[in-house]
Amino acid sequence: MKKVLVTGAAGFIGAHLCQRLRAIGVEVHGLDNLNDYYSVQLKRDRMAALAAGDGFSHLPLDIADRQAMEELFEKNQYDVVVNLAAQAGVRYSLINPHSYVDTNIAGFVNLLEGCRHSGVKHFVYASSSSVYGANTNMPFSTHNNVDHPVSLYAASKKANELMAHAYSHLFGLPSTGLRFFTVYGPWGRPDMALFLFTKAIVAGEPINVFNHGNMERDFTYIDDIVEGVFRVMHKAPSPNPDWHGDAPDPATSYCPWRVYNIGNNAKEKLLRYIEVLEKCLGKTAKKNMLPLQPGDVPATYADVDDLVRDFDYKPATTIDDGIARFIAWYKKYFAI
Repeated sequence: MKKVLVTGAAGFIGAHLCQRLRAIGVEVHGLDNLNDYYSVQLKRDRMAALAAGDGFSHLPLDIADRQAMEELFEKNQYDVVVNLAAQAGVRYSLINPHSYVDTNIAGFVNLLEGCRHSGVKHFVYASSSSVYGANTNMPFSTHNNVDHPVSLYAASKKANELMAHAYSHLFGLPSTGLRFFTVYGPWGRPDMALFLFTKAIVAGEPINVFNHGNMERDFTYIDDIVEGVFRVMHKAPSPNPDWHGDAPDPATSYCPWRVYNIGNNAKEKLLRYIEVLEKCLGKTAKKNMLPLQPGDVPATYADVDDLVRDFDYKPATTIDDGIARFIAWYKKYFAI
């Protein structure tokens, strides 16, 4: 693995992954159009940290730009492509659905086509725990069907898995989808709960606690996510010889295609998460208790048995450690 393309390189997970790859001498092309869905300055600061060393090149492109993607793959031969570029956010999909189609669907096809025509050895892409939608059988297993999404964002991620399967079937493109579970940590997204809560508590403002606090999430620390992605990148999937069409396994296939969960394999109550944050900040939060929002699910919980079996890896960072590290970064970044 000498040359890798990482899309969404200025994003939360993308920037951390690029740092990890560059540290072992991989030539990394980091593609990101620096859109304004959230703070462009935060994205620029992540990129500035990456640009401080050798082995990283920023490509200011949009994966939805078909011509630009065709030219990129014509000029470069990548061993692995990791797609972390996406229009993120469950609630935002209620406001601007077309942005999800442009990036998560059309942009994804452009990457599949680029991989297909340039002989990429392994296409790894971010899916999401949101694909489990209305499923309530926990922990969520990749071997269960996920046909009932409750947001357009979730539907677009499920579509990615299906589209990747079609290319694995038709063209033998090895592809691995990774369902991430509630990622948090330093350099995190400002639209995610931990960042929003911290900002509000520091300012003495109330935080919005949805579902009246009865939310449970499988919070997964950023370093654990990156380690999982890193290991998966090194091992392209093989066809499952035991797969049968009369009893199809949703997690595997007769072609080189797989999906895995990457989560902490532990449900944490949102109120417990807030308690740890309050302890780290030394301040008590004022809470607005609100109903469950459209598109949200009350709980997530990852079954990671396949990840352990195939990659000898299981995320293990506790929220106590992870939140403390986030707060240390937050105070330094904002000079508090």
